[in-house]
Amino acid sequence: MMLLSFLAALLLDSAVVDTAKVDSVEGWQFTTVDSIAITPVKNQNRSSTCWAFSTLGFLESELLRTGKGEYNLSPMFVVSKTMMDRATYCVRMYNEPHFAPGGSAYDVLYCLKHYGLVPFEAMPGIRYGWTEADTLPVHSELDHVAGGYLKGLNGLKKLTPVWREGLQAIYDTYLGKCPEQFEYQGKQYTPRSFAESLGLNADDYISLTSFTHHPFYETFALEVPDNWRMGEMYNVPLEDMMRVIDNALANGYTIAWAADVSETGFTRKGIGVVPDEDKGADLTGSDMARWVGMSNDKKKEELTKKPLPEKVITQQMRQDAYDNWETTDDHGMQIFGTAKDQNGKRYYMVKNSWGTVKSDYKGIWYVSEAFVQYKTLDILVHKNAIPKDLRKKLGL
Repeated sequence: MMLLSFLAALLLDSAVVDTAKVDSVEGWQFTTVDSIAITPVKNQNRSSTCWAFSTLGFLESELLRTGKGEYNLSPMFVVSKTMMDRATYCVRMYNEPHFAPGGSAYDVLYCLKHYGLVPFEAMPGIRYGWTEADTLPVHSELDHVAGGYLKGLNGLKKLTPVWREGLQAIYDTYLGKCPEQFEYQGKQYTPRSFAESLGLNADDYISLTSFTHHPFYETFALEVPDNWRMGEMYNVPLEDMMRVIDNALANGYTIAWAADVSETGFTRKGIGVVPDEDKGADLTGSDMARWVGMSNDKKKEELTKKPLPEKVITQQMRQDAYDNWETTDDHGMQIFGTAKDQNGKRYYMVKNSWGTVKSDYKGIWYVSEAFVQYKTLDILVHKNAIPKDLRKKLGL
């Protein structure tokens, strides 16, 4: 138990995060306008598990909202269940889809509904490394070994009935076995009974997106690799998607947010903006010749030093970026509030899962409205967070 407590302390702080403050670093100053209770920032470290961390963080906020108290749910229970399902799907498709460690918010809801959930203490998911330096998730070897196992099945004329047991043994070795029974706060649970005790209903949560290659106000499965379960989401115009986000926050609901973070304006320090790179020299006051000669990293640094004018985002810009592979399913996070900068400009407050040490705002990102408009793949919200008129239009 001492070891589990030590590992848990490395993954998160011990109390619900208080974010109602002023955050200031050179060039930026943010003042919280409103924020909803979140659990502490965790660290996915070197693992492709943002989808599990972000959606479980979202569900942890739902438990706070509904008066259930603070929980620390196990991401690796969800990862183990999801990756076994994904492997089974790939094998049934003759390994045509790419087997990869990514996932989506839909995978977490699927796990909640079909397998249950467990607290972190029941499955910390760290079976290797016993010093402070190496107890955070490092999945490069796990992903390589599991991927190699799947590749090894290629070309066989017939599979044995135990191939899944072999793959499960790999995940069990690296992450620990998914518990069938466990004790939590003096009570005995199974994953299913624990999930039931939380009072979370997977069917209460709705995914929405905004793209023009499918009709608006209907559902479709967004064509990105990590939506391998082909989970369907409601397609709405950009203004409606933003209206849902704002309505949710205004009424005490957070949002699970899937976005592309490969853009110049998304920094590792806690900023997400959409500066006009074509006007970079003008925006930063640089000599054109000097600007052209800068490295991409230096340009990114210059464009994110302080608030600058941003691009005006349109529905067509979103679609073009998706169609030409500029917007991809990179990362999952949690939107939980709004803030304003020193010029009065509005930003969304976002909980990330990259720890608290390297970012300027202890694991919180400040993301502009333009960035959210441009780079959102999809959002997950409680159905009651959707404005009533839109719910009616969607048939919810």
